[in-house]
Amino acid sequence: MADQSKSLVNTVELGRAIRRKREQLGLSLRDVADETKVSASTLSRIENGTGKPDADNIARLTGWLDMPMERVMGARKTEEGTDTSAVVYFPHEATPDIVEAHLRADRNLTPETAKALSELFRVAYQQFSAPGTDARARKGRK
Repeated sequence: MADQSKSLVNTVELGRAIRRKREQLGLSLRDVADETKVSASTLSRIENGTGKPDADNIARLTGWLDMPMERVMGARKTEEGTDTSAVVYFPHEATPDIVEAHLRADRNLTPETAKALSELFRVAYQQFSAPGTDARARKGRK
């Protein structure tokens, strides 16, 4: 029987977030390594979904991402034996990041569908939101 244990860290979620921010900022893996004190080889493995970061690296990376650590922590079992995936976010996070987390947590969507919808939302959001603003700038507007 295959090992049913599941990592407590959602490396795919963490890797996607690192790659997205790194590319948005035009940074290399070495640049991110210098900023986070996490080795470039570890960052590469995390981005590729094969790394198993330790607690210190998770804290450093979620801090650099300005993302709740709970976002990358694994699902928990309920008394009924089903996984639960709460979506945790900071109020200042960009709306597309929050929507993406919700889409990936939706059990009615395949990972591929959630990714496609997330990318579609990002494009539409950028097209229809006011130019030159981000979540922090919009926070003050109601």
